[in-house]
Amino acid sequence: MSTLGSKYLGIELSHPIIASASPLTSTFDGMRRLEDAGAAAVVMSSLYEEQIRDEDANYAAHTEYTAGCHPEASTYFPNLPDYNHGVSGHIDTLRRAAAALKIPVIASLNGTTDDGWLDFAVMLEQAGAAALELNLYILPTNLAVSSAQTEQRYVDIVRHVTSHVNIPVTVKLPAFFSAFGHFVSQLESAGATGVVLFNHFFRSDIDLDTLTFEGSVAQSTPKDIHFPLTWIALLSERVKLSLAAGMGVDSHIEVVKYLLAGADVVATASSLLRHGVEHMTTLVAGLEQWLEEGRYASVSSIRGKLDGTHLERSEIHMRSQYMRSLSNVWQPFGSATRARSVQSTDGSGAPGRQAVGTR
Repeated sequence: MSTLGSKYLGIELSHPIIASASPLTSTFDGMRRLEDAGAAAVVMSSLYEEQIRDEDANYAAHTEYTAGCHPEASTYFPNLPDYNHGVSGHIDTLRRAAAALKIPVIASLNGTTDDGWLDFAVMLEQAGAAALELNLYILPTNLAVSSAQTEQRYVDIVRHVTSHVNIPVTVKLPAFFSAFGHFVSQLESAGATGVVLFNHFFRSDIDLDTLTFEGSVAQSTPKDIHFPLTWIALLSERVKLSLAAGMGVDSHIEVVKYLLAGADVVATASSLLRHGVEHMTTLVAGLEQWLEEGRYASVSSIRGKLDGTHLERSEIHMRSQYMRSLSNVWQPFGSATRARSVQSTDGSGAPGRQAVGTR
């Protein structure tokens, strides 16, 4: 294994930086450009079950239009022999990329139904995907559904898929679980080979001019690194599955931080959308230079160097860090309050000379 060599989901990689699912990975040419820029692997843009259902509905509406209206023509639109439930184009792109690219192509699936998760997972495997990323996002809007039931739904989907495919399965997760470590261990028991921390979701807002809800998927920035960094550090060495950092990357600095915390790979999309596909080359070069300047022999020599598993009572450590950070934030305000309190008076109630060292 080279200096930068890494492993993710049991797959050997030339280095630990991969391209996340995004518009850049929706086409063969986009994935080819990322390979040329030095990506260790690419996650193809997600296959959404709803989009497939919509395509099926449109296909049926066109092919069945005026069906049976004339005794000599059951339909005026011939069926396409290679039409495959609205997924044909996506599958063809994946098959072409998997065959032509030298780097692993990981498929991404975002389903809604049990049949959808399973059927499309099998199709993606058969098309040549090196691994499968389940892009899971269940919004529990039903007030009668408990958190335990929601988590069980995630676990059931993972178990359902992993029992029917032979390629590694990783799960891209939202951050909103009350006992996240326990939940990840459940996913591991259900057959997951890895987890990606975290999904970056649609953000709701209100347009005051039109009085309508609106929103967008904001690109992540280094300000978003803290929560995934914390959980990667806490999970490293405590679970066997692969850990991928999935948000907050803009430069090699964030890549190094994630590796020190224990990440197996660092996945980025926002930085590539901001700076261009060629930024992948910059990220890899920056990581290599940082290792050389620090005289580290390899990525393996820094991975997990600052994880949280060496702490006997990690909850006490995290609690103390929390208290310390709040104290640092409020300290300037506390100093100003103390300064005002030590002002003396001349007995008549008028302020006297201010204490030395305060203002």
